[in-house]
Amino acid sequence: MKRKGLLIILSSPSGAGKSTLARRLMAWDETLSFSVSATTRPPRPGETDGKDYSFKARPEFEAMVAAGEMLEHAEVFGQLYGSPRAAITQAMQEGRDTLFDIDWQGGQQIKQAMAGDVVSIFILPPSIAELERRLRSRGQDSDAVIAGRMAKSQAEISHWAEYDYVLVNRDLDEAEAELKTILRAERMRRDRQPGLTDFVRGLNREFDER
Repeated sequence: MKRKGLLIILSSPSGAGKSTLARRLMAWDETLSFSVSATTRPPRPGETDGKDYSFKARPEFEAMVAAGEMLEHAEVFGQLYGSPRAAITQAMQEGRDTLFDIDWQGGQQIKQAMAGDVVSIFILPPSIAELERRLRSRGQDSDAVIAGRMAKSQAEISHWAEYDYVLVNRDLDEAEAELKTILRAERMRRDRQPGLTDFVRGLNREFDER
């Protein structure tokens, strides 16, 4: 009973763990496709073009937006981010779910464009002090950048009620288990199994033939 692929949105303030949880979900289910976001920001150490992000010059990114080739896009900390549409559409048609690691702005745009095919999940940190500790433990950003991310976190968290599910990431293993539970249940929803009607008709025919 083939179904259309889902769009699974993970959002959180920076440092709450969404990227780590996204990687764990991908390792758990190899059929999941990860939406590789396009961005105009420069690569960080260890990042690979086409794997972590698709790195674009601003004029190229803006041309893609103008051509309708982005499912969503936003400007964050002076850099553009977006989700190229073509690969996402193909995955949906093939019945494969696509995972998005994006902020609330992108999540809202996707929900508006693809209503009925989206499952949105917001991840909260256990405390603000722990959020800052996680940001500093990366060792990648200056104090000024961390201060900017912390200031933006309050605005991000204010959108928690717009999501279908909200998880508090106190422990990565527990949060991962909760995400798997959500995904299993959403895949089994009656309206996401288009072959069920024909299957039940077949069962009724078997009753008639007895």
